[in-house]
Amino acid sequence: MNGTFRQLRLFLALVDEGSISRAARRCHVTQPTASMQLKELSLSVGLPLYEVIGKKIHLTEIGLELSKTARAMMDEWSTFAQTVDQAKGLSRGKLRVAVVSTAKYFIPRMLGDFCQTHQDIDITFDVLNRSGVIDLLRDNKLDLAVMSVPPSDLDVEAEMFLENPLVAIAPSNHALARQKHIHLPDFAREPFILREQGSGTRMAADRFFKSKNLNPRVRLNLGSNEAIKQAVAGGLGCAVISQHALHGGPEDKGVIRLHVEGFPIPSQWFIVHLRGKKLSPVASVFRDYLRVAAADMFVKPNKSNP
Repeated sequence: MNGTFRQLRLFLALVDEGSISRAARRCHVTQPTASMQLKELSLSVGLPLYEVIGKKIHLTEIGLELSKTARAMMDEWSTFAQTVDQAKGLSRGKLRVAVVSTAKYFIPRMLGDFCQTHQDIDITFDVLNRSGVIDLLRDNKLDLAVMSVPPSDLDVEAEMFLENPLVAIAPSNHALARQKHIHLPDFAREPFILREQGSGTRMAADRFFKSKNLNPRVRLNLGSNEAIKQAVAGGLGCAVISQHALHGGPEDKGVIRLHVEGFPIPSQWFIVHLRGKKLSPVASVFRDYLRVAAADMFVKPNKSNP
């Protein structure tokens, strides 16, 4: 087989973009040129790499295998290029990071400071739900991910770098808001608004209540912390939420943190990547930076809570 780097880049663009025209624009070539290069790559492999059904691109089994191989090759080449840049005293390269939605309250600030120091680094940054981040990890489309519950069905390396205490909240006019010590069974009898099933916060909350032999009544499942805070402020129920999601700003108006026994629920943030993946120099530098930045902003549980 005699596939070229140019053809492999086009093929990966096709996989990511889902159409030849968008792949061509991404690679800065004309659509006829992209079509010709992809056809030559298929001929070189000797088997179809994709099919067009209903104007939609579908990878064949061989195409899927090629996409994994090509992505690994491009990652290795990018790492080599960054190593060469380091040897020349340069600091540039590409970094692909994805975080679960609750991490958006602190990772962008860390990322901003990092970019000020490393201005020539091209960063792709995604904020997704937990399943979206796991999908990118599974497809080897990330250098690093940040999440509170690393996936158990993927072979990953996960390093804890920051505490993520989960706190109890209620409407500010709620009867429990005036109490200095709330028994957990009393809190658990309230209607609850929780994150969607599969989120790290929901998994930690479910484990906590199960360990106490309690089964709270969930009135609403919502996909964002902002929606949960608005629902709580509207009097729809109590909630369990990451302390990172509470800032005391206008968006938290109408919400109060409760003093419930057993809270905050211990939880952590992890830096995650596929085991065996050779991190690029840029990814390694960013991982080290997160460790230092986390030490500076470490969030400790409120000692006044029981």
